[in-house]
Amino acid sequence: MPVAYIAMGSNLPSWAGSPECTLAAAAVRLDSLGCVICRSSLYSTEPVGFAAQPRFLNAVVALETELAPSTLLERLLGIEKEYGRDRVNSIPNGPRTLDLDILLWGNTEISEPGLEIPHPRLADRAFVLIPIAEIAPQIIVPGHEKTVSQLLQVLLTNFKGELDAVVPIQRDIWRAGASGSVDASPVSPPADLGVKHPRNHG
Repeated sequence: MPVAYIAMGSNLPSWAGSPECTLAAAAVRLDSLGCVICRSSLYSTEPVGFAAQPRFLNAVVALETELAPSTLLERLLGIEKEYGRDRVNSIPNGPRTLDLDILLWGNTEISEPGLEIPHPRLADRAFVLIPIAEIAPQIIVPGHEKTVSQLLQVLLTNFKGELDAVVPIQRDIWRAGASGSVDASPVSPPADLGVKHPRNHG
């Protein structure tokens, strides 16, 4: 069964509660689309593109799913709406209750209106590469012909400040969910690259 890697983000409360509560609830909700087999740690990240907003909480989950990519996207957008996301009337790159993006879907490349896989900005975003490298560092990203770990190393070499913008944190409600690695890599590349172990972060 194909594995899709889904980026999750939130910096506004939803009906489920705080951003961490929203992400935890949404991760459980994703099980209705298949089976969440792994989730990264939770990360506090600086906003990108629109600075005048709260820091985000971000994570990546691995989802085994039989849904076609276009159907998966439609369902993810539906879950965003369930948690109060209004993509039509919101500020581009602005605050949001829930953001769900398909990063990868197996080794598939798709380019069609409204759907780009791999995600077109995956290689440029530390807040995406660091969590996905935590759980699947050896996955090869189609179109780049590099592993996630290699893409992260390139990004952090060229933009050293990106590492400081992504801080691993601990939240009990998130830690209660499944975690682990979907490959056999014994050492997480983020640790090798200087990302500190998760800690409490306000």
